[in-house]
Amino acid sequence: MATPFPYRVVIHWSDEDAAYIAEVPELPGCMADGASPEAAIKEAKKAARLWTEVAKKEKRKIPRPLNRRGSIFSRTGGLYGIREP
Repeated sequence: MATPFPYRVVIHWSDEDAAYIAEVPELPGCMADGASPEAAIKEAKKAARLWTEVAKKEKRKIPRPLNRRGSIFSRTGGLYGIREP
């Protein structure tokens, strides 16, 4: 069974890019685009994995996931802040 994706993904349409943009707010600069919301989410998850890999290699702090109210999620909790259409 795959590990649930712990970060929120926020999606919006971009007229300028003519694509859906998926952002991972807890990871600065982490975003991706796609022709559909589902494609944008898939690409954002890939981008977040790469973001965290680079952060680990560079010994940078990796932000913990936040809940919808801005509180940090418990690592043992069952709630995750991902929004999918």
